[in-house]
Order: sequence, then structure tokens, then C-alpha cells
Amino acid sequence: MALITFQKMEKMKNILLFGAGKSATSLIEYLGKCCAEFQWSMTVCDANLELALSKTQQFPAVKALSINVNNENQRGELIQHCDIVISMLPPTLHFLVAKDCVKFSKHLLTASYLDGEIISLQEEVEKKGILFLGEMGLDPGIDHMSAMKMIHTIQKEGGKIISFKSHCGGLVAPESDDNPWHYKITWNPANVVSAGSSGAVYLEENEIVNVVYKDIFKDEGNAVDIPSLATLAWYPNRDSISYINTYQLNGIETFIRTTLRYPSFCRGWNKIIALDFTNKDDYETIKDCTTWSEWYELKKNLFLSKNTAINESIFFKEEFLIQVNYLGLNDHLSIPIPINNSAQLLQYLLEKKITDAS
Repeated sequence: MALITFQKMEKMKNILLFGAGKSATSLIEYLGKCCAEFQWSMTVCDANLELALSKTQQFPAVKALSINVNNENQRGELIQHCDIVISMLPPTLHFLVAKDCVKFSKHLLTASYLDGEIISLQEEVEKKGILFLGEMGLDPGIDHMSAMKMIHTIQKEGGKIISFKSHCGGLVAPESDDNPWHYKITWNPANVVSAGSSGAVYLEENEIVNVVYKDIFKDEGNAVDIPSLATLAWYPNRDSISYINTYQLNGIETFIRTTLRYPSFCRGWNKIIALDFTNKDDYETIKDCTTWSEWYELKKNLFLSKNTAINESIFFKEEFLIQVNYLGLNDHLSIPIPINNSAQLLQYLLEKKITDAS
């Protein structure tokens, strides 16, 4: 959604794209072709120069660079010499780019959620007459656009909306569904590991519902039936409440925005969270583990010692054990990377086993 302001923009010819990760792949291909057709130029900047080169080398009008995005001078030098900036960086880094865009009066596009820091720039953005356009990916983005189209159509016909439920998510194509998680990573793997960690809040029958992290993937009753497709499961997004005003649905009784997954993924991921494999602060606990199986057994034993009422055979039933074995969580192989925390180890295994290239 646009950050409050929009004005007629002159034709942009020099594009600066920060980030060449998974989410930027299709964008780079599209803009690379546009550069050839319209005689534009584009610079793709990523911390990993090899990654940026691999995605740009087929486009003569696109060059790849690598800088430290935290370096104000390097960042500013690039931004002040372009016409428009696109940030596909991790969300925590968007504000660095946004501040420079305001400083140098440059338009900014991003697919990410607009957080408080970005919104705090609203007055300066309006004063400069520049465009900050965010939340324009799949989720958030296409879900907003399709929702507003339906809402406006209903309102135009005199209807009243009392319940709004939006389910959105990237699902693995049936022909590529070849693993027991029924999922493949096509976006930032770190975000997959941390999904739901902030909890969620939504409105249901005029009651505000708060869901803590450990329960985000828990409710197997959260199902959506889609014709010609298997039953899917949903888990609530971070903050649905804040979008009630954005969607102009004040007075609505139920309002929830969710992410879709296959039910087996939610069942398995709920247990991954319960076993503390997404912990980012457990170095002291796991630092002496040398193999994957040592790490897995340590987490398993800690979980069972804290949850004595849990029936082990039910919790670790066949479906979950197949998922565990597929990732290699209990392999007797040495852990090949420095240990910082469990979330980092889990991300390593996910990237090896369930990326879109696997």
C-alpha cells in the first residue's frame, strides 16, 4: 500500500535494487528485460557479489555490486545517483535505505510491511513530494489489492461486511510436492524459521484474540477447503487489527488475515517450535553438540523433562519422525558449521533440503 502520498512520476530510467535473494529473482529477470526494451539501466546490490552476478550477467544493462549496506557513505553514493530505489533487503534494513531516499529525494518501493520507523518518515516524504510504496508483494500486497476490490464492490452494491477472512500464502506446486513437509522455501529462509515468533492478534465475533508463538501453528481446526485442491490449514498473521482501519471496515465483527500451508506442515512445525529448534538464544545449551543427532536428542530430552505429561509415542508419531528424518535432524553426521544457536542450525538444514531448487 502506498505510504500516504502519490504523485505523477516521471519516467524512471536508472533503477537501484538492494537485495538479490530468492524473493528478488523474478523481479530481476523482469526488470532486466525491461532495461533492454526501454533502454533503462539497473544496479543490483547484494552482500553476496557472486549471487548478484549470477542473476544479472545475462542482462547487459544491469550491473552487480556488493557493498556494506550499513556503510552510510557507500549506500548514499548509490542512492543519490539513481532515479528510483527498490529494497528487497531483510525488513530490519529497510529504514537505512528509506532515510537516504528521503535525504536525496528518491522514490522507494518495497514488498515488505510498513513498520513504525518507515511510517515515521511520512511528513518528510510528503514534503519532498516523493513516493514510498510498500506492502506490494504477494503477502502483503496482492492480498490487499484483491481484498479492496471485493470490499469496494460489495459496498458499491449496498452490502454490509460483518466478517472478513483473508487467506494467502505461497504453496508448493503439486508437480514439485516431493517432500513430507509439503513445502519449499521461495523467500528468505530466516523468515521461514522465525515465522509467527511475534505472536498474532485478530478480531473474532467482536472479541480481540491474542495468540502466543507456541500456539500459532497449533489449532488443527483452522482449515480452508478450496475446490480442486486438498484441504489447507491457516495460521494467523501478526497484526490483523491494524488493517481494519486501512480497509475501512470499522464496526466489523470478525477480521483476520492468515497464511496458508498444508496441514502436515503446520502439525510438524508446531512440534519444531515446541522442541525449541527455532531458539535464537540457546548457544550455551547446545554449544557442545558435535553431531545433528546430539543436538536433536538434547532438545528432545529437554522437552520431555519439562513436559512430563506428554505421551512420547503420540508426540513423536510416524508423520513427524518422517519429517525429522527428511531434514536430517537426527543424522549422526558432524555439524559442518559454527554453532551460534538452534535457529541457525535449523535454517541450514532447511536450505539444504526444502529450497525451491531441491
